[in-house]
Amino acid sequence: MEAWAPLDIAWERDNPGLQAGDPGRRVRGILVALDVTESVVEEAARAGANLIVSHHPLLFRPLRSLTTRSAAERTLGALARKGIALYAAHTNLDFTRGGTSFALAAALGLHTEGFLTTTFRPDSKIVTFVPPSHTDAVAAAMAGAGAGMIGAYDRCSFRTEGTGTFRGGKGTHPAVGRPGVLEEAREVRLEMVAPRRALRAVVGALKRAHPYEEVAYDVYPLETPSTAYGMGALGSLPRALPLAEFLAGVRTALGTRALRWSGAPRARVQRVAVCGGSGSELLGDAIAAGADAFVTADIRYHTFGEAGTSIALVDAGHFETEFPVVAAIVDRLRSAIRAQGARIGVRTSSQATNPVRFSM
Repeated sequence: MEAWAPLDIAWERDNPGLQAGDPGRRVRGILVALDVTESVVEEAARAGANLIVSHHPLLFRPLRSLTTRSAAERTLGALARKGIALYAAHTNLDFTRGGTSFALAAALGLHTEGFLTTTFRPDSKIVTFVPPSHTDAVAAAMAGAGAGMIGAYDRCSFRTEGTGTFRGGKGTHPAVGRPGVLEEAREVRLEMVAPRRALRAVVGALKRAHPYEEVAYDVYPLETPSTAYGMGALGSLPRALPLAEFLAGVRTALGTRALRWSGAPRARVQRVAVCGGSGSELLGDAIAAGADAFVTADIRYHTFGEAGTSIALVDAGHFETEFPVVAAIVDRLRSAIRAQGARIGVRTSSQATNPVRFSM
């Protein structure tokens, strides 16, 4: 899960990751749900699953007690009694390629182009100075620890030759020259990008492969937007549809009983922006991208007013716009388990966890 949706890209006040359970325990079966409730825990126990993977965290705010007073406390107690672990992938899953918004786009039949906006800057640049004889070995070690990835390319580096100077003090054992003597050495300035979450591993690999007793290196935070992480998704329908037909298709695809929407009733829709869950802050990005419609949830009254007739703005429900990611999680886990040669059942929860009801 974290190779797909790293924890460090989550919203800073979010709480994804392992929320309950022993990390050393072996997994026998997995149940995937959007929300975790007592009924979901009971379903997992009946199915023989000892791990629940959810989108919404059960523990979002710190608990002050563990009793039976709140639903979260009761659910956590049920997990503990039945020996079931809980893992949540929340905003980190929203912000990754193939995550919540991409699953929503697929459910609506869109040909997805990519993120609606790329705002994440999760990379750093590591610079070190290496003798020419060891440059390839150091670069390979850093790449093995996660450095040097740029898009679909790996082992990316930049190398510049120059002259390094140093003088070893008393008790040193320089790889070149003698202590107490100012030395000059041909060196290569080696530069590689690395995700910030991998910095410790990359620096460790660099030091182990480097021949110098004291390794000089610099780490720079980068402002380059990432192509791997972003918000929302942008795509197109196979053909332009009248707005009424598009809205009917959204209702059917997501199984929602009612839509809230604004826009020009006679508009036609082909280019569509989406954001699973609460994404109305991306309205400006959707308009700038030339989208005919923007499908998201939790839209405020005044946001509908801001949209006017420049775009069809559609509130399809929080649960409804996020639920498609459950199938994406199931597919991802099944593929990863097969790749490891393991046999672990992964299934979708059948519990109705949407707390919202409609009166028609």
